[in-house]
Amino acid sequence: MGKTVLITDDTAFMRMTLKNVIQKNGFEVVGEATDGEDAIVKYQELKPDLVTMDITMPKMDGITAIKHIITEDPNAKIIVCSAMGQKPMVIDALNAGAKDFLVKPFDAERVIEALNKAAS
Repeated sequence: MGKTVLITDDTAFMRMTLKNVIQKNGFEVVGEATDGEDAIVKYQELKPDLVTMDITMPKMDGITAIKHIITEDPNAKIIVCSAMGQKPMVIDALNAGAKDFLVKPFDAERVIEALNKAAS
């Protein structure tokens, strides 16, 4: 069985793009979250091996969600997905406990590299 992944992004197109790349490479997408609050609830429910986390989302941003998840599960493996030009936010996310970051638009090889690195 491949590693399980929870995808968090407020944009349906980004979730679909990530899901396609992730599933083609032997990972199982067990859920999709549309904002930080949704991600926390689904993380508790689904207990995925890995989480991809957008930073800028409505209701609750990704950095706040990362802090919540890491507080509950210090071993959580979260990969931040960010648009170019959000370097300070990426640094905040890594400081909050994220394991790696991906820049949008995604490079499929880089996505899989980040997931494999975080999973090992």
